[in-house]
Amino acid sequence: MVCTLCDGALKVGDGNAIFSAECSHSFHFNCIASYVKYGNQICPTCDAQWKDIPAFGPPNPTTTPWPCIRLQRKSTSKFSSSKPSVFSDDDPLINQSRFSSNDNSIVRSIDINTHTEFPAVQRSISQENFHILINIKAHVTDLNQVHRDMHQTCRAPNDLVTVLDVSGTKFQLLRRAMGFLIDNLGPSDRLSVISFSSNAHCVFPLIPMTDSGKQHALQVVNSLVAGGESNILEGLEKGAKVIEDRKHKNPICSIMLLSDGKDAFMKRINLKEISRLRIPVHTFGFGADHDPSMLHSIAEGSRGIFSFIESEGLIQDAFAQCIGGLLSVVVQDLQVHVHSLDPFLCLTQLKAGSYSTYLTDDNQTGSVVIGDLYADEERNFLVVVNIPVVPGGNYDDQMEFVSVWCDYKDPITKASITTEAIEVKLERPKMVNEDMVVSIEVDRQKNRFRVARALSNSRAAAERGDMFTAWSIIDDCRMQILETASMHAGDKFSVDLDLELQQRISTFRTEFTFEAKDYNSRRFYYEFKLPDAFYESYG
Repeated sequence: MVCTLCDGALKVGDGNAIFSAECSHSFHFNCIASYVKYGNQICPTCDAQWKDIPAFGPPNPTTTPWPCIRLQRKSTSKFSSSKPSVFSDDDPLINQSRFSSNDNSIVRSIDINTHTEFPAVQRSISQENFHILINIKAHVTDLNQVHRDMHQTCRAPNDLVTVLDVSGTKFQLLRRAMGFLIDNLGPSDRLSVISFSSNAHCVFPLIPMTDSGKQHALQVVNSLVAGGESNILEGLEKGAKVIEDRKHKNPICSIMLLSDGKDAFMKRINLKEISRLRIPVHTFGFGADHDPSMLHSIAEGSRGIFSFIESEGLIQDAFAQCIGGLLSVVVQDLQVHVHSLDPFLCLTQLKAGSYSTYLTDDNQTGSVVIGDLYADEERNFLVVVNIPVVPGGNYDDQMEFVSVWCDYKDPITKASITTEAIEVKLERPKMVNEDMVVSIEVDRQKNRFRVARALSNSRAAAERGDMFTAWSIIDDCRMQILETASMHAGDKFSVDLDLELQQRISTFRTEFTFEAKDYNSRRFYYEFKLPDAFYESYG
């Protein structure tokens, strides 16, 4: 037998007392004592109402009591649960002193690299739609190399709210995922759990992930009971409320939404509101019955990550990627700025995907709002400019092009930092070599944005039911990709883009063999989503 509260074996004579409930289910006495300590009298296995519960001594006055375990019960109600006005019952932060002082041996920095589309432009001609690639990469370095575990000692603590869908059937997957998550949090991190099915409930507020905190969190997660329908919106609203109302604040905060079903209440997610809160929501879909369109939209609108977990074997990889990012934020509120160094050179466009971009009215300065970056994370975007003719009397063969710099906040010291500006220059000779080649780095990124735009437009056409247009957009994009310099050079990234487009075209052709009335465009909608690596800063 197994104790469903801790997943541990129930063995007589192994030193652990066993409690057998009146419904015949058994548990470790310590586990069930913690479970019923604050009023829970429902069997976590079968939902039976208990009359007799185990006795235990009074709580230790020197320790902070855990809150009541408020379980999500089976319900079919279509009405929302009552919503408290505030969620300000979070536990105080611990061990903040080691993060508040600045350790000069730990350096968090941003690297800026640039590439121009061509190395030179003839001085006697102008050129429109010239591309500049800007590459941003976050670093954390231990100058003294004394910190063995940079992951734990040099990172900022997190406030993490997990929003768990308990309406579905993938309970073992959910429990294993939560177990992996809890195991990877440190004592200065705080975790809260929101459970939802037809209604949403705050199971426990933000508590530190000390050893006792982890044990409590695991017991609570293992005691959750499935039932009801999926009300994703209410679960997400309560998760955001916990973050907004907290009395104490760790430097990093985020929400993780785990669901294996489709929202039964057909409520529209307000992506603008999610973006306004500036809380990244990382979404995880379990099994084949989840709603990938909604989960991806939530993640995209909040700068989070969407992951599909089909089986238990994929949990660790998906969570490791997400947790690795959450626990290694190097910079916050990152903005990248570009300024023209020539009064006649105009910035016409910033290609940064779904990141917010701004251009001044005189087209001399532009900015890209990126937000948080994790250790060794990179972002690429393109600046499009119109290059003027070199005026007469100027015989300098090198043109001062643009300057690039970053503003960001250190997540630990909270200091605002501005990097040194990097100047980009361009050769402007009287004549250029006829065999001058385009930068593969720039061409690769042009292809990435071209493919992402085509996929977005194709999805929109598929949603309208115009499958021929959806197919034509993908096919035309592939023809353009095949003619680019990076494809001719055998660039692996561009080759992978082409292979992905070929698969989408093949899928279209297969689906066209069915009658139009049987074609489910909603199902197809999410079959052509490129891997996250292809999107990077596109969103």
